[in-house]
Amino acid sequence: MPAFIAIDVKNKKVDPYIVAIYTKCKFMPNTKSAIRRVRRVKKQTSVNRLRKSRYRAAIKEMENIIKSGKKDEIKSFFPKFQSILMQVAKSGVVNKKTASRKISKISKKISK
Repeated sequence: MPAFIAIDVKNKKVDPYIVAIYTKCKFMPNTKSAIRRVRRVKKQTSVNRLRKSRYRAAIKEMENIIKSGKKDEIKSFFPKFQSILMQVAKSGVVNKKTASRKISKISKKISK
């Protein structure tokens, strides 16, 4: 069974532009559980990357709506925005306090 290792990992962050995070190598993990763990980490990395991009997209979309100045769009999207941020925070991709801080900043911008 081929083994997998992480490549292009800098400062514990995976480069999002590299499609194949893991590559075959001649060294295998020592145990079956280590092999399974590598497979699981690969799946988790892709899921976490999707969650983080969803988080960033929500923030950008909210900023664009605020810049446009449409009050009805802001009021309709804000609950969805909060939901997305807290879902991502709940999964552990982003810290809960960070998500709360982002929501607070946006709500202050809206109330002005």
